[in-house]
Amino acid sequence: MIFEFERDFAGSLRCIPMIARQKLDIVGIKMTLRQWSRVSRDERGMLVDMPCDTKAEQDTYHALVQDLIATRTDEPVRFLATQRLEDWREADRMPEAVLTQSQTDGVPPPTPEQWAALAPLKRFALIKLARSKHENENFVPALKEFGILQGEG
Repeated sequence: MIFEFERDFAGSLRCIPMIARQKLDIVGIKMTLRQWSRVSRDERGMLVDMPCDTKAEQDTYHALVQDLIATRTDEPVRFLATQRLEDWREADRMPEAVLTQSQTDGVPPPTPEQWAALAPLKRFALIKLARSKHENENFVPALKEFGILQGEG
């Protein structure tokens, strides 16, 4: 699933779409855009489409990403800290970064009810966009796409 706000840059799989970023976070691997670009288009599609929910699926995904980085790039695999921030899983607590980015952009943040109703991938996307220095211009479009902002902007 590619979100509309990322279609221009991730729809072609030139950039890492949120669905793949979430899976990479789940398995604890930091894949750079340079590494992503060295993987074939079909392999990128596989990283987007592969399931990554169960422990077995996560193990398979982890092994595939490690193998792709090792065979397609001249860079080492980098792992995320063991204390990964998975606050996107918490429907009952909105991270401070989302509140701060909403304030910075001059828009109301999601209400607790809206936050809780979002699918985990949408919460993940908002958190990533709020924490990103170069992608936060997509924060408001994402809020609109997810139905949080109505007719604003």
